[in-house]
Amino acid sequence: MEAPDWVELLMRAFFCCTGIIGNSWLGLRSLPKSGSQLRTGDVLLVNLAVSNLITNCLVDLPETVAHFAKSWLTSKEYCSMTQFSHELSETSSIFSTMFISVYWHQKLVGSIRRGGAPVQMDNLRLVGVLLTGSWIVSTAFSLPHVFIAEHNANESSEVCEERFASPAAKQTFDGVYLTLANVVPMIGITYATVQIVLTLLRSQKRIKDLSRNGANPQPSSVDQKLEAEHGIEESSPISADASRAAAQQKTQVRSNTSNQVRAAKSVAVATIFIFCWFTHLVLRIYSSFRNSILAVKLTNFIGASYVCFVPYVYLHGVKKLNCSWR
Repeated sequence: MEAPDWVELLMRAFFCCTGIIGNSWLGLRSLPKSGSQLRTGDVLLVNLAVSNLITNCLVDLPETVAHFAKSWLTSKEYCSMTQFSHELSETSSIFSTMFISVYWHQKLVGSIRRGGAPVQMDNLRLVGVLLTGSWIVSTAFSLPHVFIAEHNANESSEVCEERFASPAAKQTFDGVYLTLANVVPMIGITYATVQIVLTLLRSQKRIKDLSRNGANPQPSSVDQKLEAEHGIEESSPISADASRAAAQQKTQVRSNTSNQVRAAKSVAVATIFIFCWFTHLVLRIYSSFRNSILAVKLTNFIGASYVCFVPYVYLHGVKKLNCSWR
């Protein structure tokens, strides 16, 4: 192989290995110890990890090995399998990211406005229905790559090329797919992200106003905040009920702070996602109208790089980027 081929191979192998490790880590760390500890956030992260692992194991890994087994790359079965797996994984991952953004926005608003009361997406049955629907949609958009498209088996081809019945059929399919499985989720993610930012800014402004007016001290001290809110002095005796109320309030403040920090980190994840997938979307639109091996390779590169590093960002966001399994 020539130098560019070795560079492409090493990058593909890097994305494959780090993606498998990161997404497996994210999935295992998100699994609850028992059914009673099952939470919406854990379900969504496990679903995201499974979606990404499909790309890591059924697309990136075979394509890495295919550099040494050229007969794989020219096989119609290989092209059909990788295209199906790629679309299934990509679509499910996009929907999972949208659900996570919406859920963290709901938790943030719930912690600030309703004192941490359960939100709509805390309902596991509702989340199960949403995830089932996303997998059905993902499968529906992936099946044409198996039963409708014809795959090029020319040895001179560097990528798998698909041929639909006509160029109009391919453009129609790509248009519907990109609209429903890319544009719509991106709008949802962008809206949830903007709402999170606005909510955090309003909350921060409210805290500063209260602190400036002397109604509350700086939020950096939870104990001082509780004393100011409940009129508790260190030297005064506290009844058992008041002590329990103070403890509950203390826990609530910490929970609110945790939700705000998690929501802030979700903004970073969403920003990375929007940047990567907007570029990905532009390249997909370009390649659907004009056959370009470079555009296809760049599209795959962006998708593989996002799937590679996003699990580590989520692990950091939920404070599970460690080797402790407790």
